[in-house]
Amino acid sequence: MPENHYHLEIESDPNNIITVEEFVNYFAKDIGLNNEKVSSLLLAVTEATTNAIIHANKSDKSKLVKVDVTIQDSKLVIKIIDEGKGFNPTNIPDPTQPENLLKDSGRGVYLMRVYMDELRYNVTDTGTETILTLYLK
Repeated sequence: MPENHYHLEIESDPNNIITVEEFVNYFAKDIGLNNEKVSSLLLAVTEATTNAIIHANKSDKSKLVKVDVTIQDSKLVIKIIDEGKGFNPTNIPDPTQPENLLKDSGRGVYLMRVYMDELRYNVTDTGTETILTLYLK
């Protein structure tokens, strides 16, 4: 029987993204997600974790990124928790605007919004929680 809570902590090193991908594959298989939802989840969680490592924690290996996964009320809720100072998501340029189409970065938040059913942020005194929600039914 699958668990209803999964947890991972990694140092803020971009090389640890592979560990996050393995973690997502593990719990996704454990709870029986179909391949389409697994692909969406992998993209969103790795984008959020990359943002936490690079932008929030500045790749400082002394800072952690935590990934908390909970299944509640037919929803999969994933919190990616960093130790950064936070940001205002409304300040992120729209990657679909002509002036942004050829930029090498800036699509992560957009992709999380497209592939998840909900995307929220909770800025705290100790960092930012990126909260991804995927409906299971």
